[in-house]
Amino acid sequence: MAAPMRSLLADPDRYLQSFRLFLERSTEHQCMQEFVERQLPDVIASIGNGKSTINVLSVGGGAGEMDLQILSKIRARYPGVTINNDVVEPSADQISKYKERVAQASNLENINFTWHRETAYEYESRMNAEKKTKKWDFIHMIQMLYYVKDIPATIRYFHSLLEPQAKLLIILVSGKSGWETLWKKYGSSFPLEDLCSYVSSADLPRMLDTAGLKYQLYELPSHMDITSCFIEGDKDGELLLDFLTETLDFAKTAPPELKRQLMEELRKPGCSEIRDGKVFFNNNLGVIVIEP
Repeated sequence: MAAPMRSLLADPDRYLQSFRLFLERSTEHQCMQEFVERQLPDVIASIGNGKSTINVLSVGGGAGEMDLQILSKIRARYPGVTINNDVVEPSADQISKYKERVAQASNLENINFTWHRETAYEYESRMNAEKKTKKWDFIHMIQMLYYVKDIPATIRYFHSLLEPQAKLLIILVSGKSGWETLWKKYGSSFPLEDLCSYVSSADLPRMLDTAGLKYQLYELPSHMDITSCFIEGDKDGELLLDFLTETLDFAKTAPPELKRQLMEELRKPGCSEIRDGKVFFNNNLGVIVIEP
């Protein structure tokens, strides 16, 4: 009997390993950085008007790499203003990396950091239990909506915390990405076990329209080199396959027919393009900026 397929999130160490490799092999952070450089200044242009303090909430802040870039843009737009940056992040490992990053950074005067080791849902439950409704000038959720149980309810809750000039920024995989193709076709074969749900930028307009919210959409081109996935026994290739399917040891535990179909799919234009003998997975991101 083959070992049953299990969710990659059941092994946090392997998940982090595969995630780091994904960041190494993809242009994920570069395309976000480009957005932060080029488009974010317009997005935050009025969030701090007339304020001496700007409150920023990072939901699923991870190790803080993107957070610090966002904060530097807010600081540049509102020099001398105090920024209170609260971070909601369930992983102790990610929080300690975030704290290291802050300790090593040189340009963080006037920025106060508070970390909450909890999920978005735990944060909401705690605030409700304490009867608190703290308002924020800028809230961002980068690549984290996959891990919440009720996406519309989560968006509604955090949207309700916006100040009148504030913005809620969401980044997740694009509806035009290889992820959309892969998960729509094979998602039901992967062992998600309620740990993760597949959602892309294509799913959000319907939810936001239903809630009557105003928003803007941006498409960020990104790709990931998955050539090693096609080399039998390649350790990095196996890790990337785990990440693509959210499955622990996919190469070893997937039924042969599922593996064969998936490997074929990964080479097709809906998922990837082949250039100079290398296979580049379409990792495009969608950005949604929601008005108060």
